[in-house]
Amino acid sequence: MSGSIREVIVPSDGAKPIGPYSPGIRVADMVFASGTTGVDPDKGSLVDGGVAAETRQALANLSKVLEAGGSSIDRVVKTTVFMTNLQEFATMNEVYGEVFDADPPARSTVQVTALPGGASVEIEAIAWVGSS
Repeated sequence: MSGSIREVIVPSDGAKPIGPYSPGIRVADMVFASGTTGVDPDKGSLVDGGVAAETRQALANLSKVLEAGGSSIDRVVKTTVFMTNLQEFATMNEVYGEVFDADPPARSTVQVTALPGGASVEIEAIAWVGSS
């Protein structure tokens, strides 16, 4: 981390922001990752396959932000999951559970009217930087 208190995190191989926000911010030993959707960073569009595929890609995108900030998906302490249809919660939860299979982080899940780019799922996270 640089000498500043607040460091902007932009993974070189991650999905590019679609607005005036940073993919992540590191402050001291914490990384705050903006909401990520199931956008394929190479194509710039949502992955095909619905909620399961979007959740898997969103978590992969989130992982890239965390790693660029010196953390990892294993060090996440809190997530917020935004969904456009909570009737698909079980599908999202199954994929989420594959990634967070042991000692999962605290989580909130809320239904929203719409998400950017027509996404069905968006996930944000707060992670700790340090050894396991």
